Amino acid sequence: MPPKSEHSAAAGGGAASLVTTAASLPSDQGSMDPFLHLLRLLPYSFLRPPRTRLKLPSSLALPSPMTVFSLVLLTYFAVVSGLVYDVIVEPPGIGSTQDRYGTVRPVVFLPGRVNGQYIIEGLSSGFMFVLGGIGLILLDLALDRNRPRSVRISFASFGISATIISYIMSMLFIRIKIPGYLS
Repeated sequence: MPPKSEHSAAAGGGAASLVTTAASLPSDQGSMDPFLHLLRLLPYSFLRPPRTRLKLPSSLALPSPMTVFSLVLLTYFAVVSGLVYDVIVEPPGIGSTQDRYGTVRPVVFLPGRVNGQYIIEGLSSGFMFVLGGIGLILLDLALDRNRPRSVRISFASFGISATIISYIMSMLFIRIKIPGYLS
């Protein structure tokens, strides 16, 4: 929204004030389509937004950065694990197959179907993705020069280990899921 001085000039000046307002816009907004430019300015020439003074309740405090990080990481795990798919489709937790002797064996990965999964398959894949992300975060923390050298080495070694384990296990999961892929 333009400052109060430009807003009042646009309200009373008609077409001439629209031209002066367009000239005062930054160059990226000045090259906008004229119709969209008018559509953006015209409603504010006679409509005024209400003056609201909203205040947050004093008992409401902002969450700590680690709380926000934990919620974002949990949401990321839920999304990459396919929780929405699991809720909608309701697949079994684990599958089973019979070998040539008639013995029933459990199967964790749904072979041959890229767009289907068992619940345990999704959770294990999501855990590997989160493990890789945490490994990258630890590698970033290892670059901080203000930390002691032993802590930086620990962060770097755990970060490298977590990233490598995550990559190897994810590739193994893909090879189990799609036999003959990338070979």
